[in-house]
Amino acid sequence: MKKLLITGASGFLGGRAAAMLADRFEISAPRHGEMDITDRDGVRRFFEAVRPDLVLHCAAMSDVGKCAREPERSQRINVDGSVNVAAAAHESGAKCLLCSSDQVYAGTGGIAAHREDEDVTPAPLYGKEKLTAERKCLAVNPDCVMMRLTWMYDVQTVVPGEKSDFFRGLLARMTSGERLRFSVHDRRGLTYVGDVVENFVPAFSIPGGVYNFGSPNIPAAGGPIGRTMAETVQAAFAIAGLDPDRIACDGESYRDSPRNLCMDSAKLNAVGIRFPETAERIGELLKAAGGMLP
Repeated sequence: MKKLLITGASGFLGGRAAAMLADRFEISAPRHGEMDITDRDGVRRFFEAVRPDLVLHCAAMSDVGKCAREPERSQRINVDGSVNVAAAAHESGAKCLLCSSDQVYAGTGGIAAHREDEDVTPAPLYGKEKLTAERKCLAVNPDCVMMRLTWMYDVQTVVPGEKSDFFRGLLARMTSGERLRFSVHDRRGLTYVGDVVENFVPAFSIPGGVYNFGSPNIPAAGGPIGRTMAETVQAAFAIAGLDPDRIACDGESYRDSPRNLCMDSAKLNAVGIRFPETAERIGELLKAAGGMLP
């Protein structure tokens, strides 16, 4: 059984990865006191002691607002820490997956799904840090896989103290009976965290580089244009057999600064990895959760 080192195993994604992959890998999930990713020499020593075959780097300071308030700390964690892990993996011969973010596309504009090879100009500091980390990690470890992740959600798993996410928040709003409003100026993919974890396994075998890693949000007959959030939930409701007229279009949110985080999956698909389309997956999960719906 191969040894898999997971950083950030106390977080949303890392914790679920450690639990879901425990029967397929020998998991090492160090706490901060055992391996501080901002300590380059400490990271190297930990790698030398554990000698992992594979590395999944989930640790990050992902609160966009907190990054803006604490730029030096977020730089150490999101950029320097990632480079330390990538370099140690390269030195030890371990294949490394590192989590980046769709926030690298925030501020780039347009309504077409973004590709990995396009020029991007991220507006939030978090997006800028993730873009810098991608470039620096690939410079020290060309074989590492940089995964641009979407906003993720879970279905039933509840962790004490964890914030709600899109799907669980949607279920709560539906049971309240209120009409649901979603923006017509906000486009993004959303991905079930279980699909992300399952696709980590084949990702350990793909060539190094940057990949959009999550559910696309493009209608099958809609060309390259990403769905708005209002269109996404309306489509998901229709798939689930629910009334799409319960979804109201919000024309105010993001009106002055439209957001497009939708990602093109062609590069990832070309190496054999596919994610379900956003609205289809949410619709399937809503249908499966039928007993929880009003």
